[in-house]
Amino acid sequence: MPKSTKYAAKVADARGHIAYTPEEDAVWADLYAAQQENVQRYMARDYLDGLQRLDLPKTTVPSCADISERLLDMTGWRVQPVPALIGFKTFFGMLADRVFPAASFIRSREDFDYIEEPDIFHEIFGHTPLLSDPRFAAFSHAIGKAGVQASDKDYSWLIRLYWFSIEFGLRRQDGQIKALGSGLASSPTELVYAVESDIPDRDPFDVMTILRTPYRIDMHQMGYFVLNSPEDLFAAADRDLLQDVRKAQSLGLLPNKFPEKATAAE
Repeated sequence: MPKSTKYAAKVADARGHIAYTPEEDAVWADLYAAQQENVQRYMARDYLDGLQRLDLPKTTVPSCADISERLLDMTGWRVQPVPALIGFKTFFGMLADRVFPAASFIRSREDFDYIEEPDIFHEIFGHTPLLSDPRFAAFSHAIGKAGVQASDKDYSWLIRLYWFSIEFGLRRQDGQIKALGSGLASSPTELVYAVESDIPDRDPFDVMTILRTPYRIDMHQMGYFVLNSPEDLFAAADRDLLQDVRKAQSLGLLPNKFPEKATAAE
């Protein structure tokens, strides 16, 4: 996770609603319009079905309170606005309570194509479609439950399983590679890159390999993991993930594929 941000959190009123400016609504509308064709082409059915279920507004920033009402009926989850950056302990704790923490600001025009830290477009457009599916919601809950039992030194290892699945996962669908993760759904540039570019590796989904794989938050990934079926991900939720973390720690990180600085996840 980034250690600092130039963005300030927006505060919800007593009803849980946030007043966004016309300029901020316009950014949402343009992001949604820019992604509509790409998500239909590159995202997996699991995500697209969730997007259809939620029927998000296309021209105004959605209210977390309104999205929560829909998710509560579907999977028992809700969305809660949080400051721009939260720590791993808070993040895992909220997932364990079936609460998804949503950064409340929306990106500027300057960061339209790619933003390091999560914004409200990433949180709602990217994450909530999968949270409307009981199976994916249960996986996020399992990650949260493991996280609240973890120690500080475990956090950066455990989060890699979430990062390379819910955030930046790929899957096979009808013989093709499709994007699954929220970070891909909400990125106008990385979605196409992850599926079509010949630069990144695309390796089979494997929990132990994922836990040992460095990642970066400030650039497109150099590698992704591909699920043959979402069932492989759901099966991971039944593992002793903290025992997996201990084993990964004993084996150590795999070689860093990135060209420059050490990874933010180390």
